[in-house]
Order: sequence, then structure tokens, then C-alpha cells
Amino acid sequence: MPYIDLSARFALDNGLDVVIEGILHSESYGEMLTQLRKDHAGLTRCYYFELDLEETLDRHRTKALAAEVSEAVVASWYRSADRVVGLEESVFDATVSAADALQQVLADARWSETLDIGS
Repeated sequence: MPYIDLSARFALDNGLDVVIEGILHSESYGEMLTQLRKDHAGLTRCYYFELDLEETLDRHRTKALAAEVSEAVVASWYRSADRVVGLEESVFDATVSAADALQQVLADARWSETLDIGS
């Protein structure tokens, strides 16, 4: 956790854009993420996938990582409605695909005009 905070702050302090992505349980990362958001004066957006366990596992099965990380491990990481108070997260539900979520993030960050990631 300290590495994520330190790396993000270093990049932000040097004028870079930062994306922190992953399974970030509120219990472990909430305070750090909230403080990072509070300290950053620039554009900040936070997103949360609100998916039930079955949908989470369905999406996991489509990834190359599924061969390395078992469904049992993913299930052990799963936390329902594990939102971080104070982050004002935009919520993506099961109707939003990963590709659509990415397009939304790119648009919100104003990167969609500068990046060509394909379809």
C-alpha cells in the first residue's frame, strides 16, 4: 500500500496522469485513497464496479489471468458493496462492459481525444 501512495504522489507531483486500478478493499486502501484524493488539486475521478460474485467470476473467466488465478482465489478477494466513503465513486453495474467502462474513464479524463486504443 505505501508503494501505491508513494508512486501516485511522485507521478502527480511531476505532472503525470495517474490511474490506480485493482482490487482495493476499503478496509486496507480506503484511508490512503481518500487522502490522495483530498491532496490532489487536479482532475480526480473514482469508479467502482458493483457486481455480484457470479458476474465477477464470469468476467474473470474471459481474462488471460484466469489461467493463473483460480476462481476460488477471486472469490476470496470478493467484497460486496465495498465502496470507500468520501471518494464519490461513479458506479458501473453489470450492464456496463469493461470496454464501455474504459471508454467512460478515457472520456472523463479527457484522454479519448488523445489515445487510440482500438475497439
